[in-house]
Amino acid sequence: MSDVTGDTAGDTEATTSRQRWQERYDAAFAQGRVRDADFTTLSGEEVAPAYGTDDSEWPGEFPYTRGLYPTGYRGRQWTIRQFAGFGNAQQTNERYKMILARGGGGLSVAFDMPTLMGRDSDDPKSLGEVGHCGVAVDTAADMDVLFDGIPLEQVTTSMTISGPAVPVFCMMLVAAERQGADLSKLNGTLQTDIFKEYIAQKEWLFPPEPHLKLIGDLMEYCAAEIPAYKPLSVSGYHIREAGSTAAQELAFTLAGGFGYVELGLSRGLDVDVFAPGLSFFFDSHVDFFEEIAKFRAARRIWARWLRDVYGATTEKAQWLRFHTQTAGVSLTAQQPYNNVVRTGLEALAAVLGGTNSLHTNALDETLALPSEQAAEIALRTQQVIMEETGVANVADPLGGSWYVEALTDQIEAQANRIFDTILELGGSDLRHDDVEGLARSAREGDDPVTRGLLRGIEEGWFTSEIAEAAFVYQTALEKDEKRIVGVNCHTESVTSELEIMRVSHEVEREQVRELAERRAGRDEAAIAEAIARMVQAARDDTNMVGPMLEACRLEASLGEICDALREEWGEYREPARF
Repeated sequence: MSDVTGDTAGDTEATTSRQRWQERYDAAFAQGRVRDADFTTLSGEEVAPAYGTDDSEWPGEFPYTRGLYPTGYRGRQWTIRQFAGFGNAQQTNERYKMILARGGGGLSVAFDMPTLMGRDSDDPKSLGEVGHCGVAVDTAADMDVLFDGIPLEQVTTSMTISGPAVPVFCMMLVAAERQGADLSKLNGTLQTDIFKEYIAQKEWLFPPEPHLKLIGDLMEYCAAEIPAYKPLSVSGYHIREAGSTAAQELAFTLAGGFGYVELGLSRGLDVDVFAPGLSFFFDSHVDFFEEIAKFRAARRIWARWLRDVYGATTEKAQWLRFHTQTAGVSLTAQQPYNNVVRTGLEALAAVLGGTNSLHTNALDETLALPSEQAAEIALRTQQVIMEETGVANVADPLGGSWYVEALTDQIEAQANRIFDTILELGGSDLRHDDVEGLARSAREGDDPVTRGLLRGIEEGWFTSEIAEAAFVYQTALEKDEKRIVGVNCHTESVTSELEIMRVSHEVEREQVRELAERRAGRDEAAIAEAIARMVQAARDDTNMVGPMLEACRLEASLGEICDALREEWGEYREPARF
């Protein structure tokens, strides 16, 4: 391929950043890893794959501020991964087929509150909640229905669940087995991020330490058995939705990621093997340029820590790959059609920031689960950005902008100050810029970030920091220093009430009835033995995934598995704070 950037031709050895990038882009082009598409402006003018100076950072170069790949989205566009789930498995299966038929590239499962809390649909605490904020899943049979006609070996699937993530994952594996899938070829993402539950979302089951044992077992299992599957999606989304600043979202999330790296190293796992299985999940809020800068800073920080502190030597182990969801908290019940505009701008920021996959919220989600029409508009929002705007033609098109570069540096500096506080909470005298000290600590298994995370959770530091940020923002709104259209400015409107989707209470009655029928046809003695083996594994160094998977094959319910572990480990109770 010719030199598309105008660089001096004929050099036999790459001597500048631009030439190194050019060689990698040309190699990708030669290998067919660049899409055959029209890379011109609307007026027909050809654009280069990337822009910069000879010695500026280029896409695909460490520390990946400008993106992971030299080809940008020319190599592979982001995955349209719409988050969906409501009612029972049959209803959600129909929505998934609609999303895939209309251009969705992957699935993302939303679970109802009982499932998120490890409760069965017939648990008294589940009354009135079954199927109302996501899909109800009680046993592997629900997973069979959820993915009926959707080959799990071919469609990447993300599951947004943390507390009971591992048993739900096992149920998905059982469904894949029943489809005849080769489990070693599965690809997808399981959230599993328990740190953010204690920090922000509060959907926990067990105390932190035993839960980290369960996550460590999952990391080992996936690294050995399902290498393409990502067992952890470290989530900043819920931290931001709880009211954090952009820098807090970034720092708290990456610190959680460092904690999971320390967990993997403590298990004797090779960082170059397990780190590619860590992915991230960020919020894209409405401050357009701040969000772009946040994503760019995230890649840079992660790459440096993984290489310099934790010893990762491969690119894939240093890459921060992330999914983005537009900001649910930015949606308003007032003038809800404004939410289409907000979501479009937030999605564009995620794309310009280099997201690897994206969910766009529906205009009615502040009122209810998305209607089919609202879900289609949300999907089309991504497709308009992808197909019409030309933003995918050039990698990191805002790289080199004085404003964006300054914001990227600023957010990185703010995150570094937060890392120092977390290290201090853990009793360490190390700081973010003491790379040699941090690397030595990692080699010695000292786990300073994990100690800081656990201490910050125990003392309520994370919660108080987020609460203070939320208070400051709310005060600014009430003083009209920050403005939201339709809420505290431009409030006049001709908008009428929306017709919203409602989940019938019949869903709960039917789910409870089906669960009773499944229980009546099970081998209770075999289930009891499998759960007993799982509990025994929880007491020693045995990996828990195997016996948990066997219990799911026998149709043990989510509540039965989680209740056994609650009895063994206890339930976490957040200390009262004033």
